[in-house]
Amino acid sequence: MTAATDDLCFRPATELAALLRAKEVSARELLDAHLDRMDRVGDRVNAVVTRDDDAARAAADAADAALAAGEPVGPLHGLPVAHKDTHATGGMRTTMGSPLFADAVPEHDELVVARLKAAGAIRVGKTNVPEFEAGSHTFNPVFGVTHNPYRHGLSAGGSSGGAAAALAAGFVPLAEGNDTGGSLRNPAAFCNVVGLRPTPGRVPAWPAPLGWYPLRVQGPMGRTVADVALQLSVIAGPDPRAPLSLGDDPAGFAAPLPEDLTGLRVAWAPDLGGRVTVDPAVTSVLAASLPVLEQLGATVEEACPDLSGADDVFGTLRAWFFAAVHLERSRQHPELVKESVRWNAEMGAKLTGADVARAEATRTRLHERVVEFFDRYDVLVAPTTQVLPFPVELEYPTEIGGVPQDNYLEWMRSCTLISATGCPALSVPGGFTPDGLPVGLQVVGPPRAERRVLEVGHAFEQATRFGERRPSL
Repeated sequence: MTAATDDLCFRPATELAALLRAKEVSARELLDAHLDRMDRVGDRVNAVVTRDDDAARAAADAADAALAAGEPVGPLHGLPVAHKDTHATGGMRTTMGSPLFADAVPEHDELVVARLKAAGAIRVGKTNVPEFEAGSHTFNPVFGVTHNPYRHGLSAGGSSGGAAAALAAGFVPLAEGNDTGGSLRNPAAFCNVVGLRPTPGRVPAWPAPLGWYPLRVQGPMGRTVADVALQLSVIAGPDPRAPLSLGDDPAGFAAPLPEDLTGLRVAWAPDLGGRVTVDPAVTSVLAASLPVLEQLGATVEEACPDLSGADDVFGTLRAWFFAAVHLERSRQHPELVKESVRWNAEMGAKLTGADVARAEATRTRLHERVVEFFDRYDVLVAPTTQVLPFPVELEYPTEIGGVPQDNYLEWMRSCTLISATGCPALSVPGGFTPDGLPVGLQVVGPPRAERRVLEVGHAFEQATRFGERRPSL
């Protein structure tokens, strides 16, 4: 392979989709370019941890044959995609990063995987995750740690860290993940790519252990906002088996995105109203980038919704979920389940019905305040992460600006507080520190306003071009 094929590996998915439909490149050629790149530099990142090259090549050949025969093809025809190793892939190992599931091979695809396949995407493998996707740093006892493509030895974030690193390294043009407390946004920020946490129900999840659970959502990742929007247009949409699923037609997400923000009202919340501590290195990068929004026609002023109670909402509902899903295995196999998972599950076991009812009542009031805030502002922008990528040897940062972080969730509060609101949130590349580490800008919109956050993210991305700065693997 040559530098030309490496260039192909970094083209936007929207551009590659057009080249494939025009037969200027074949699905097999595109796949082989990506597989070759993984062969050459994959070990430096450890992002794609399970592969089936033969099956992928067979699928690519079938896609080429279908196009040649004049058969209708999907919007993602021939595009390589990697799936998060917590999402079931029929016939391909799905480990959840746990030794308890190291050899588990599901019989069927879960819904998000099936929708990407139906849209024409080619499955190339599984991306690395933290054990049971717990935490925003990707390491586990099955596959080890994922390194940041921009600086070996630093975290790629998580829990969709393998997905973000694979995109940044040019291993796939599209990937997917899920987000409870930042798992799509945090790794996107650390790896200079784009991750969207949709409104609960926008991307239906099935099967799911708790179908009505509002915090854990699935969503798209890509190297550009338009790529994320294209993927959202095929993974969103109603499904009767997912009780929270929204009924809107998702096709409009793929429509061209504007590059002008005239009249947009932007609230800038550098520390989410004084509720989080942010490394000054992060804030300074974003403060230097914010004038771009005004140059695009927006008005920007410092403001933040009242997020009081959001910590209790997130902490309670997350612990409740962990107790429901992980408590039994944590107690039966404590030596095979990491301490953070056991701790969170035991927290949930201590909850009472009154605790959960209080959190739900608090969440209702929080929702009302946030909706009122978005009557005055169109979007909220804030740091995606409170810290820069940190050494892979750490499970999580134990302090930020001298403020202790007592557990594996506290340093993620720039994302977890937003999760509690139910609002869609997009992380886009927001700039680089002087020594070359990526910083993410979080764009938050009202509930169900994914199109708005995509439009703002796209205009900012096109004006700044931060996402075009590639790692030197």
